[in-house]
Amino acid sequence: MPEAKKKKNTTVNAARPGTNSGKNAGRSGRPGGRPPGVAQVKKAGAAEWIGGARLRTLPLAIAPVALGTATAYQFDNDEGWHWVRALLCLAVALALQVAVNYANDYSDGVRGTDKNRVGPSRLTGSGAASPRAVLTVSLVFFGLAALAGITLVVLTGYWWLLAVGAVCIVAAWFYTGGKKPYGYNALGEVAVFVFFGLVATAGTMFVQVGTVSFECWLAAVAIGLISVAVLVINNTRDIQQDTLAGKRTLSVIIGDRASRILFTVLLLAPFVILGVFTLEFANAAYVYGALLIAIPAVIIALTAKTAKELILVLQLTSLTGLVYGLALGWAIAF
Repeated sequence: MPEAKKKKNTTVNAARPGTNSGKNAGRSGRPGGRPPGVAQVKKAGAAEWIGGARLRTLPLAIAPVALGTATAYQFDNDEGWHWVRALLCLAVALALQVAVNYANDYSDGVRGTDKNRVGPSRLTGSGAASPRAVLTVSLVFFGLAALAGITLVVLTGYWWLLAVGAVCIVAAWFYTGGKKPYGYNALGEVAVFVFFGLVATAGTMFVQVGTVSFECWLAAVAIGLISVAVLVINNTRDIQQDTLAGKRTLSVIIGDRASRILFTVLLLAPFVILGVFTLEFANAAYVYGALLIAIPAVIIALTAKTAKELILVLQLTSLTGLVYGLALGWAIAF
């Protein structure tokens, strides 16, 4: 009898979940381990962290700095090119763009907004990185942007620009962060136009020559519209998912078709503005070559049926912004 009882206990142990024997061999040996059929989340490596920076959005930071620097050079080229200040402006813009991208990853991830994403996976939402790690990286880039900005203030002596920089950082964080993020209430487009259009372009010229010309403001409006177009097509792709998550973007409010039409107007309007530049700068006509990228983006946006197609539109729109900004900057400066 004792032998029979011992044999029975051995059988029970063999069938116990979490052991490495019997039919459970090959499962996680940890009690409460990963259920069968559920894929293990791969921890983020270098490629995933670089992807989290969303490099395709960086043209939105480069283009306004190029335009602001070009208008500064054209306005006061007798003093030469303030290349140190220009590079610091670029550092501020790039660091702030990356910071806000990681901040959005963190905020949307902890809210569960990215739970049903159809675009590229996010670090926080996918579980590939801890929220604390993503938040830390975001804060590091905010710090780098602040450091470059403070250096600019010291060089120029415009101490009131510290307040402008503080507003930029606060606006970047509360886009999706905080208890009532304005990006969840159809104000993201306004913020992008102001900060990635007007402030970035005009600010770059101002710290170099102490004033902002009409040409600079016009260029700021043009590149701001392209930046807004990027956001609109991104939110158009995510209408269904944002609706489920309670994120009321402008695209969620006006709907899919109206969003695509709005995107078209935003992307093509800068080429109407370009006509004004052609009256003053002979080389500005060459910037119309960017339509070779913009027009396919518009056609695909108006006819796309899948998220993958809209991701392509997003990439083409960012490229349009970069080419437009660099080419128009060249035409103004030279």
